[in-house]
Amino acid sequence: MRGLGPFLRDAWYLARPYFVSEERWSARGLLAAIVLLNLSMVAMDVVLSYWNRAFYNALQDKNWQDFLDLLLTWKVTPTGIMPGFCGVAAIYIVVYVYRTYLNQWLQIRWRRWLTRSLLDKWMADRAYYRISLGSGTGATATAGTDNPDQRISEDARDFVRESLSLSLDLLSNVVSLFSFVTILWTLSGPFVLLGVGIPGYMVWVALIYAVVGTWFTHLIGRPLAALNFRQQRVEADFRFGLVRLRENVEGVALYHGEAEEQRGLSMRFHEVATNWWAIMQRTKLLNALIAGYGQAAGVFPIIVAAPGYFAGRVALGGMMQTVNAFGQVQGAMSWVVNSYSVLANWRATVERLATFDREIARARAAADRGVVNAADGELAYRMEDVTLALPDGRILMEHADLQLERGASVVVTGRSGSGKSTLFRALAGIWPFGAGTVHRPPGTSLFLPQRPYIPLGTLAHAVAYPAKPDDHGRPAIEAAMRQAGLDTLIPRLDDEDKWAQALSGGEQQRLAVARALLLRPDWLFLDEATASLDPESEAELYATLKRELPDTTIVSIAHRASVVALHARQLAFQRAEDGSARLVMGA
Repeated sequence: MRGLGPFLRDAWYLARPYFVSEERWSARGLLAAIVLLNLSMVAMDVVLSYWNRAFYNALQDKNWQDFLDLLLTWKVTPTGIMPGFCGVAAIYIVVYVYRTYLNQWLQIRWRRWLTRSLLDKWMADRAYYRISLGSGTGATATAGTDNPDQRISEDARDFVRESLSLSLDLLSNVVSLFSFVTILWTLSGPFVLLGVGIPGYMVWVALIYAVVGTWFTHLIGRPLAALNFRQQRVEADFRFGLVRLRENVEGVALYHGEAEEQRGLSMRFHEVATNWWAIMQRTKLLNALIAGYGQAAGVFPIIVAAPGYFAGRVALGGMMQTVNAFGQVQGAMSWVVNSYSVLANWRATVERLATFDREIARARAAADRGVVNAADGELAYRMEDVTLALPDGRILMEHADLQLERGASVVVTGRSGSGKSTLFRALAGIWPFGAGTVHRPPGTSLFLPQRPYIPLGTLAHAVAYPAKPDDHGRPAIEAAMRQAGLDTLIPRLDDEDKWAQALSGGEQQRLAVARALLLRPDWLFLDEATASLDPESEAELYATLKRELPDTTIVSIAHRASVVALHARQLAFQRAEDGSARLVMGA
């Protein structure tokens, strides 16, 4: 974990943007209203302190009228009008309800803004893609890149909630301290120790008590921040494993991999339980200290003030006000002790969000490095002195030149792992590792991977992706479905389902082809995008693409000789002895 100074700077860095954003006036207005309500509650605590004094004095004096007045209406005292408990309680309830209501309102507005901001930065310059190439989950993930879904969802929620809760609670405690310290100073009077008079001695006792308690609390609870940080991570890793199993149930069932999946999930949960056990042990020690500290704080001021009461120097009401004032001062000074568990969790949340934000910034800063994708008006895709590398630095291809002419269908062949798919990623402008320039022609390009992406939503939305169904119209979508051989699914175009699991591999690839037929790109790149189909169906789809998209240039990656025969030219990846590849264009 980082030091206190860098941590506080991270917290400020995460919190400040919202209050200077386009929503700053509503954010500041809500925050000001919440602060005002919190200060009102502190003011009512001060009023209740004096009310307690008058009320207990009435009990001591057995004054029935004063008892009723202080309970139901008001009472005129030498210091002014003392309101009755019912009136104060009614106002207190209203203030408490609206303080909570406005706090929740600010929370959801702030969280909405923070979530949108994180999503914007994560998606910008394809930072999400670069981060995914350099990270993983569990032990292979870096501290700033594991489980981005949790960072954006749970960590953003916890940061907003805990930041508001802790900051407002701290403010209330500071105001309470200054409000009650004068009362306690006046009530406690001087204390003679070794012939020396100590004015306001109970204030000094409260200070010493709080300092000692805070020091012991920090000594015992310090490891909690790191443990909470790790708990958030292992919980997310376990949840990720469950999601992976849910998304690949058929593959697991076909392999009869239930035992291995259960073993893997059990190992991940073991990490959860082990870290939770460490949190339990540390929390047990911390709670023992806090509980003992709180119990002693409840009786300590009574013991200190009791001699004056029994000697007749202090009335019952005065003693109860002293006890109340001591509790308020000591409680305010002990804010760290009382909030330590929440502070530890908040620190872990800040660390996770800040490291994630820094990782996004690094990914976006590196967006201009690697293979440069230039749209400079050339009529063909042209690679100039391009080097392609893997994230670990291994070179796939060095100083390659290539030109793909418009109108000439090309098939790319080569051994698995030679770099064919990486070549397509470089042509698409998304591969960040390497050097050189890819000159991109005008017009639209569509890249279909072997495993199509099927978004959430209706089947019509999946076909039209990344456009919207209304952009093309229902007749065009149905025509594309028929041309791709998905006639039987047309009645379900408006159905929402888990289509990535509901459709077979071949159906998913047909859906991707329907997407190409609907979008009608100028350039169509297929990375084994029909490999799940039988050769006859594959040939039919290629014939459909050429018939329906006569002006589209098709570039394919394929291993089957039947697919190679459907293209005019062949581009072969040939592996050299040093492991790198070179491109050879044939007829």
